[in-house]
Amino acid sequence: MTDLTALISLSSALADVVARTAPSVVSVHSHRSRSTGFVWKTGLIVTADEALADEGEFQIVLADGSTVAATVVGRDHTTDVALLRADTAIAPVKLAATVPALGALSVVVSTNRDAPSAALGMVSVSGKGWRSLRGGEIDARIELDVRLRPSQEGGLALNASGEPLGMAVLGPRRVLVIPTGTIERVAAQLESRGRIARGYLGLGLQPLRLDDGLGAMVMNVDKAGPAATAGIRQGDVIVAVNDQKLSGVRALSRTLGPASVGTVVDVAVRRGGEPVSFKVTIGERPEA
Repeated sequence: MTDLTALISLSSALADVVARTAPSVVSVHSHRSRSTGFVWKTGLIVTADEALADEGEFQIVLADGSTVAATVVGRDHTTDVALLRADTAIAPVKLAATVPALGALSVVVSTNRDAPSAALGMVSVSGKGWRSLRGGEIDARIELDVRLRPSQEGGLALNASGEPLGMAVLGPRRVLVIPTGTIERVAAQLESRGRIARGYLGLGLQPLRLDDGLGAMVMNVDKAGPAATAGIRQGDVIVAVNDQKLSGVRALSRTLGPASVGTVVDVAVRRGGEPVSFKVTIGERPEA
């Protein structure tokens, strides 16, 4: 096979991958913004939460140019996954738990100006799961060496065989992929509950530097919350959780993910300079 023949073969294969996926990819309109989404289940569309407006009406523009109204089923700021409902019979995308190899080709199928679009790039990072700055559990770290417009955010990242890697989102100075495993897990909870369960201690905390490390001063306590039930009071200083020294208030908040609800933790505090320990059963954060 000559170099030219190989190039033509690759080009045709990539074009076929895009053609198979594009009908399930839609344009998402929210207040003064456009992004991309894809049909996860019939009538349910996954898109990037960060690209959606916080209020106003939502519309979906289909591949044939028709427009339908959409409503928010639920959204999760921590994993950047939002779920919309729209009256459409478009065939959903089949998501597979695929983690790409470093250096593999990837094509992002999305929309631009309400028309199907595609961008070709390379997997520049492929690693283990990580926790977002907002505390969301992301199943794998996937980054793409590709340039995307804001309207293409929320598009599907595919491997060269056409298998979805996940949803392409715009991170700081790079394109990230929210993996298919994360999408399936979060979207299923949004469909059934409209929200993601988050751990709750019922405390308002202020970072505090101590002689031997960091602490968190309890500034206020929800009287009906788990910490109050366990006996923690305003003015206490939290220094460790489960024998792990506190590394900061934000780090503590990140541990309160969905899996934390119902677990019991040992919270070490200083009260009037004296060490005291409490067993706290983490509750579920109430809806705002």
